[in-house]
Amino acid sequence: MTGRLPFIDAHVHLWDLKHLRYPWLMPPFADDGPNGSVEAIARDYGLDDYLAESASWDVRGIVHIDAGADPADALAETDWLQAMADARGMPSAIVGFADLADPDVDTLLAAHAARPNVRGIRHIVNWHPDPQRTYSPRDVTRDEAWAAGYARLGAHGLSFDLQAYPGQFPHLAGIIDRHPETQVMVNHTGMMVGTDGHGEWLAGMKALAAMPHVAVKISGMGFAFRPWNDDEARRYVLETIEMFGPERCMFASDLPTDRLFGSFDRHLSFYDRITGDFAEDERRAMFAGNAARLYRIEWEG
Repeated sequence: MTGRLPFIDAHVHLWDLKHLRYPWLMPPFADDGPNGSVEAIARDYGLDDYLAESASWDVRGIVHIDAGADPADALAETDWLQAMADARGMPSAIVGFADLADPDVDTLLAAHAARPNVRGIRHIVNWHPDPQRTYSPRDVTRDEAWAAGYARLGAHGLSFDLQAYPGQFPHLAGIIDRHPETQVMVNHTGMMVGTDGHGEWLAGMKALAAMPHVAVKISGMGFAFRPWNDDEARRYVLETIEMFGPERCMFASDLPTDRLFGSFDRHLSFYDRITGDFAEDERRAMFAGNAARLYRIEWEG
């Protein structure tokens, strides 16, 4: 891919297991969680590892998304990444963790926002009635405390990375619609669950796409179908682009998590192939320009 499309990776995770605590990357490992077993990626993954794995692509920047560190280490993770960015120029943007239902969340939001590369917050809120799919015992987004925390993002100039399931989207759309000042990035193509059917995913994504301040990251094919194949994924990728438009879609690697479902090259080459007939400016937007604009990254496009 070198010499072809520039790429700003809109969703990357880095971790040093000796530096911070990551409960989800600690044994015992089991196959019955939302991601299946994560044992294959439960080792240190630094910036040099990412750059080596993506070396055949023209990477111009990366957006680091909170990597599931212990909630008590949320600001420590941001400071570790900010020091890395100060020294090496990447991550180009940082999305930190905050529990939006915490009554003291405003203090943490202010601290994150004071770091120069921080652009937003992610609070994973996936709830599903299937115990093997859910990330939490109940849907916290239906609590008034969570909605109150979400309402504070705009005051700090922070965007929100939304990782939830399609069945939650219609309810979440009401909260998101009340706060057009907060840019939202839907994670992982909406995290379709194959057993829930196409209709629920489509209805949920349409509810979000109707709001101009909501964008989407196309990644995470394996979350929906394990293993995933091109024919299944193609439909969802193309329908996502149709709903949001090329100006609100970003391709992302989700390294190293998506490596559980296929290599970096497999995912990115797939996205490259299926958009081969799109206009050049649309492809450049989806592979780099939109991430730069939405996460406020300076680059020469």
